[in-house]
Amino acid sequence: MRRFHLSLYLVLGVLLGGVIWLSFPAGKSVQPSPEVQTTSGNSQEGLSPILLLTPLAGLPPERVMLGEQIFRDTRLSADLSLACVSCHDLRLGGADGRQFSLGIGGAIGGINAPSVFNSGFSFAQFWDGRAASLEEQAAGPIHNPLEMGSNWAQVLQRLGADAPLLERFANAYPDGLTADNIANAIATFERSLVTVNSRFDRYLRGERQVLTVLEIDGYRRFREFGCISCHQGVLVGGNMYQKFGVLGDYFADRTTTREDLGRYNVTKRDEDRHVFKVPSLRNVALTAPYFHDGAALTLEQAVTVMARYQLGRELSGEDIESIVAFLETLTGSLPEAAPR
Repeated sequence: MRRFHLSLYLVLGVLLGGVIWLSFPAGKSVQPSPEVQTTSGNSQEGLSPILLLTPLAGLPPERVMLGEQIFRDTRLSADLSLACVSCHDLRLGGADGRQFSLGIGGAIGGINAPSVFNSGFSFAQFWDGRAASLEEQAAGPIHNPLEMGSNWAQVLQRLGADAPLLERFANAYPDGLTADNIANAIATFERSLVTVNSRFDRYLRGERQVLTVLEIDGYRRFREFGCISCHQGVLVGGNMYQKFGVLGDYFADRTTTREDLGRYNVTKRDEDRHVFKVPSLRNVALTAPYFHDGAALTLEQAVTVMARYQLGRELSGEDIESIVAFLETLTGSLPEAAPR
């Protein structure tokens, strides 16, 4: 009988989640989470659509270490001034703390750099989802004239003159140093950057006292207000596209840029204007400023804007305080074996 009840609750939970999502305007779920994480030991919480975050298994350590070296190598940029870590600083939550990142020659980009942490779990890369994999993403900044302004021929020539590095590639890959292997090494390193053991993950594992009353209340409001319709799964986001401005025109009072068009730049479909990959909220307390345009300087501002334009709500100060407190519980740490 107990198993029957548990199965019934699981079925009802999944059905309810589907109803919530189908009723949410303009939702475009590309890779929804197939399961829910049971929050054992607390009958009042029931089922959580946020899943535990655990490291990706099976990453070849020699490729992880090689990828870390390339991730920090300024020879990827035309003027030898920038590396991947320049915009994805592991000390700054895997981002750079700027509204827009700086490229070669001081060039200013037009979009906020997302965190590299946990990016191996994301269903697509970049705000507009134009890269299907981390390998494909790695090539983007190298060729972008506002970022590294280089190309594979230049990068291969430079790295190919480094005998110890050539040996490391030969040990890690049967065909040694190639453009594809450079991209794979970087991507493999990035897949190792999983921020484990956040207080919320510990809460999901049954450590009920690890969260405060305020944080638990923030999680309740996060669910009940509808934030969780887009921010769920293992990344608390990162698994679907959504329009920025479901219940209000976020872009009404400004001149829109190419970057503001979002997914439209990839598909050229009118319905994809201002559609973006929903960002992960893992470690969100570390990665201000927020949104693709870096316009929200604080979590409080970000929560206020999201509620207004995505949910059609004006939140009270108490709402904002508690939701921000919950979001701060999503900060994890790199595994002991991962590079710092």
